[in-house]
Amino acid sequence: MCGRFTQYGSWTEIYEWLNLIGPVLDPRPRYNIAPSQEAAVVRAEEGRHRLSMLRWGLIPGWARDPAIGNKLINARVETASVKPSFRAAFRARRCLVPTDGFYEWTRRGKLRQPWLIGSNDGGPFAFAGLWESWALPEGVTLGGSLAQYRTGDLVETFTILTTAANATLKSIHHRMPVIISPDEFGPWLSGASVSLGPAPEDLLAVHPVSPRVNSPRNDGPDCIFPIVLS
Repeated sequence: MCGRFTQYGSWTEIYEWLNLIGPVLDPRPRYNIAPSQEAAVVRAEEGRHRLSMLRWGLIPGWARDPAIGNKLINARVETASVKPSFRAAFRARRCLVPTDGFYEWTRRGKLRQPWLIGSNDGGPFAFAGLWESWALPEGVTLGGSLAQYRTGDLVETFTILTTAANATLKSIHHRMPVIISPDEFGPWLSGASVSLGPAPEDLLAVHPVSPRVNSPRNDGPDCIFPIVLS
């Protein structure tokens, strides 16, 4: 699965790498993005690729309660094209989620040890995602981070596709995000069939990081620093 990820690299470089059109967004660096928070995603608009800020945790268009989004931060690639929560988005509302890395956890006694998974060359890569637009139904009042929305307002959300883990990650978790190769960015966003299996084993590198990552309140560069396990 994917329950936390990062977006701290240069957005100027990301715009060039993904061939994005304006208006240019420059989100603040994020080192520990958690579900229900906003993140930058790439969508196709009239054949061009544009960056937008969407809420993580997909709310299907038919939902009455947005709390369903808390359970839909990931979509299994094996069933996303047929499950009611995802199938419409799989057909028509695909996105890319640019990232520098993502976190998984293992158990060390009573402790949850986080691990950061990034590319071997330290560069960015992109998850396969799906997005939805949900209109707040009449008679529903929201609280918390959704309190500003009123009847009829649109809430745009996304989920990250997952697949079986490759050999590099199997010792940490049995699932991993689907990573789209750069030559398939356009086909994926346009709805074409692309490879959605595990990433090549030589693509990713793994290192342990501070348990500070366990709290989404911690969102600084210290989240990604390697540590030595005793």
